[in-house]
Amino acid sequence: MEKISVFLDDYRKAPDGYVLVETIDECLELLQNFDIEHLSLDHDLLNKTRNGFMLVQKMVKEKLFANRITIHSANSVGGKAMYNCLKQAQRNLTMSPAIIVSLRPLPLKFFPSKVLQHYIDIR
Repeated sequence: MEKISVFLDDYRKAPDGYVLVETIDECLELLQNFDIEHLSLDHDLLNKTRNGFMLVQKMVKEKLFANRITIHSANSVGGKAMYNCLKQAQRNLTMSPAIIVSLRPLPLKFFPSKVLQHYIDIR
């Protein structure tokens, strides 16, 4: 199975080498059909009722994970809820404790090179 890295966001541009998806349905399809090396998730999407937290809940329910997951949402409440849901799945052993889960909010407009270093360093 082909390995890819996925960036879920409806506003920001994806880092080089990442597949950009804008909806949770697109993201779920990739999780079901590819080996995801790194999955980077936003909370707030254009569809206000289908956000990143809903995606994380579906991922846990269906046991669809990546080798590394980053929550990059600038929404501090939504991002923390997503992070906590994934960490709880690890504590419950629904998700492997070996999966790296990070909470690294990204600014909406400008990405300083040090901010994007997280995407370059851990591959």
